[in-house]
Amino acid sequence: MKISEHYVIGLDFGSDSMRALLLSSSDGNIIAEAEFYYPRWKEGRYCSPLGDQFRQHPRDYLEGIEFCVTDVLDQAGDTIRKRVRGISVGTTGSTPVAVDRKGVPLALYPEFEHNPNAMFFLWKDHTAQGETEEINHINSLSSTDYLKYVGGTYSSEWFWAKFLHMTRADAAVRRACYSWVEHCDWVPFLLTGGKDVRQLMRSRCAAGHKALWAEAFGGLPKREFFRKIDPVFGEFPGVFFKATHTCDKAAGYIAPEWASVLRLPENVLIGVGGIDAHFAAVGAGVTPGQLCKVMGTSTCDMLVVPGEYGEKPVRGICGQVNGSIIPGMTGMEAGQSAFGDIFNWYAAQFSWMTERMGSSLNGSNAAVRQKVLRILEQEAERIAPADSYMVATDWFNGRRTPEAKNFLKATLSNIDLGIAPGHVYKGLVEASCFGAKHIVEHFRKEGLEINSVLGVGGIAHKSRYIMQTLSDILELPVYIGASRQASALGAGIFAAVVSGAYDRVDEAVEHMTMPGSIRYEPNTDLAPFLRNRYEQYLKLCSFSEKLAEEDRYQEINQSDYL
Repeated sequence: MKISEHYVIGLDFGSDSMRALLLSSSDGNIIAEAEFYYPRWKEGRYCSPLGDQFRQHPRDYLEGIEFCVTDVLDQAGDTIRKRVRGISVGTTGSTPVAVDRKGVPLALYPEFEHNPNAMFFLWKDHTAQGETEEINHINSLSSTDYLKYVGGTYSSEWFWAKFLHMTRADAAVRRACYSWVEHCDWVPFLLTGGKDVRQLMRSRCAAGHKALWAEAFGGLPKREFFRKIDPVFGEFPGVFFKATHTCDKAAGYIAPEWASVLRLPENVLIGVGGIDAHFAAVGAGVTPGQLCKVMGTSTCDMLVVPGEYGEKPVRGICGQVNGSIIPGMTGMEAGQSAFGDIFNWYAAQFSWMTERMGSSLNGSNAAVRQKVLRILEQEAERIAPADSYMVATDWFNGRRTPEAKNFLKATLSNIDLGIAPGHVYKGLVEASCFGAKHIVEHFRKEGLEINSVLGVGGIAHKSRYIMQTLSDILELPVYIGASRQASALGAGIFAAVVSGAYDRVDEAVEHMTMPGSIRYEPNTDLAPFLRNRYEQYLKLCSFSEKLAEEDRYQEINQSDYL
C-alpha cells in the first residue's frame, strides 16, 4: 500500500445517464459529483421498444464526458484539479459499436449520423434473437464447447450476436466497419487519444462475460467456429483479439487534447474499462459468499470466488472469468433482464392516463411515475399475504438467468375482477423477487455458497418494501451498500490503483468504502407461505416457457417456409 495525497475520478455510464465522482484516493471522500442525462436517448431517438431496438448515439457519451468531468473539477477548484492522477470508466455491457480502423464510431461521421446501426447497441437491445440461435446451434455441433464458461447458452444481449446482426441488417455500415468495440473499451481508447483500433486494450470483464474470451481457449474461439456460424466473420479480421486486461491496469495517459479540454494535468492515467455492475460490486465492498445484486432497470447478480475457480463450468449463468470483478478472484455473473423496468412499465400505465385526463398529478413523466409508484407500494403493503393471489413471471425483457432465453415474455395469472392495482403491483414485486430466488437456488445447485445479499443501485436505496420482500423470499439477510453511486465509486477505486495510490484492489476497497448501515432480516413467519408461492411461480414459468418454445418453433418454421 502506498497512499499518496492525490485525487481520482470515477465515471459511470448508465442506461439513462452518466455520472462522475471526484474522490480523495486516501479515504474515498467525495469531493464533487455530477450527472448528465443523455439528450438523444431521453427523447427516445433511435429506439424502437416494440422491435427490441435500443441504440445510443456516441455524441451523448462525448457530451456527457465533457460536462461531468468539467463540472466536478470546477466544483473542486484548481488546487484539486492539478492533483487529479487517475480516471477509470465503467459502462453498461454488452454495449458495442461499429468503428473504423481509427477506432471512430461510424455514427460520428455525417453519412451515418442518424443511422441506428452505426450507433452503440445498448445492453438490452434484443434485435439479434435469430443470430443468437445460430450461435447456440453451431456450438452444439462443435467438438469444443465454447459456451461452457458463459453458462452454456449465448444471449442476444451479447457481443457476437449483435455484431452478426449488424452485418446483416445494414450493408453500408458493414462495408465501413473495421472493428466491433465495447463501450467500456472505447472510452479509455478515446481519452488516451487512440488512433489505431488494433492498439485498443480490451477489458477482461467484457471480453470474458460477453465475447467468449477464456484462458482455457487461449483467447477467443477459433476462427473456424465463427466462420461456421457465418462466413462474414472471415471478412473482419479487425474484430478478433487475443489479449485482455484486468481493470487494475492502465490503458495509458490522458491525451493532450483531452487534457486541454478538461484542463487536467497530462500525467493523469486512464484505467482499462469495465462493466458498470462489476464496478458497483467493488464500490459496495462485495465479499466471497455474498451475492451482490445491482438493482436498476435490470439486475446484475455477482459472486466473487477466491483464486481461480478452475475448469468446472457453472451452467446457466452469464459467465465465470478469472480476473473479472476483482483481479485475483473469479467473477461469476448472472442477472434478470428486467427489474426496475417492470415497475416503471406498470407505473407508466397510470401516468399515461393522468396526462390524457389532465390529472392534478403535476410534474414530468418521471416525477409522475415516482408518485404513482409510491401510491402503489402503499397499497401493496396493506394487502395481507393470504389476499395476494396473482402470480406472475418476471420475463418482461426475456430471461437472462438461469439459461438465457431473451424471446420469453412475461405471464400474469390468477387474475379476476377482485384484482386491484395494488394486487398487481404486489404480484410484480413478488415475481421479481422470485426470479432472484431462482438465481440463488441455481447457484447453490452448482455448489456455490450464498449466505447473504448485498443490495446496490437505486431500488436498493429507494424501496424499503421491495428490499424487505426480497429478504423474505430469499430467506437471507439483505445488506444495502453505503454508496448510492457504487459504480462510479468502484471506478474511482480502480483509478486509485491504476494511478499508484494502492498496490491492490482490496487495499483500495478497505480505505475507500464504508459498510452500509441498512440491513433487512427475513420474516420467518412468512417463509412457509412464500415457499408455496415460489412453487406456483416455478410452475407458471414451466408452463409459460413451454408455450413460448412452441410458438417460437412455429415462428421459425413459418419464416423458413416463407
